[in-house]
Amino acid sequence: MPPDDAPLRTRRLADRLAEEERLSPAATRSASSRGRARHELDDALRTPFERDRDRILHSKAFRRLKHKTQVFINPEGDHYVTRLTHALQVTQIARAIAAALTLNEPLAEAIALGHDVGHTPFGHAGEDVLDEVVPEGWYHGAQGVRIYEVLEDRNLTWEVRDGIRSHTWRIEPPPSTPEGQVVRYADRIAYLTHDALDAARAGMITTASLPADVRSALGEPGRLWIDAFVRGVVERSAAVGAVELDPALGEVMAELRAFMFERVYQAPPNASRAAAARRVLHELVEYHLRHPGEVPASYRDDGADTLRQVVDYVAGMTDRYALARHDELFRPVLFEEPRRTLG
Repeated sequence: MPPDDAPLRTRRLADRLAEEERLSPAATRSASSRGRARHELDDALRTPFERDRDRILHSKAFRRLKHKTQVFINPEGDHYVTRLTHALQVTQIARAIAAALTLNEPLAEAIALGHDVGHTPFGHAGEDVLDEVVPEGWYHGAQGVRIYEVLEDRNLTWEVRDGIRSHTWRIEPPPSTPEGQVVRYADRIAYLTHDALDAARAGMITTASLPADVRSALGEPGRLWIDAFVRGVVERSAAVGAVELDPALGEVMAELRAFMFERVYQAPPNASRAAAARRVLHELVEYHLRHPGEVPASYRDDGADTLRQVVDYVAGMTDRYALARHDELFRPVLFEEPRRTLG
């Protein structure tokens, strides 16, 4: 006898009714998703966006974020932000905004968890290298989509892939869902806040060195900044019916971001480390282009050309793996001869 799918149909109907009752008219409904590349039967316990969240959380690409740099390359100390802790912070902020606006929280959560999985080792220094070697340009959001479509195929919904693709402000078109737009703000709120805290920990800035308008509007770096920006997004969005930040706070955010670029991101200590990181990645790319057979099968898309395979491999490296691989290939063997003469 065929299995009785009545309980599944009942649960599915209940989920849809709950979404209609709970979510705002602007929110994205899982029932109206544009779907997946390959059809799948519905899950009895989770909506499609909840399934996507779980698939991202259990992926290898997500786990690698714990050893990928956010801003400070190979920092000394246990409390600097990594891509993994950044992703979790973005997720918390995105869920807080989505909940306040009665948007679809699992969709915002899935996009936020996956938004940086395509990032290179060594942060934006690594992205700059791959952007130089790929003729059509390279962008970590597109690489994140490629990971979940090809390299580690998770058959995610269109809305989640769209949000990962367009989570940064320079990418057009912007996210197609309000939840994706929430993640854009959550990403910027998170990185400006924790990067400022990391820069203060490294002695690069102090609270007193922050622009006066930033100090006046936001107070001390940390939770006060997050609270101010989250409230600025929620209150403005509720007032205008679209996901936006209060214009006055938007000006403060722009001033803070310019300050961070000048005093932290492009400051000499970070610039010198970034230059070293770029050299490491350039040499890794060049070596593997000459020796494509050394790209592990687990990282290789056999349908892609050699450059694409090498870029996939290098982009997927963690900071420490990239350094170890570079040492293995380019550092001379210092102790081989003495070992032969001992005894």
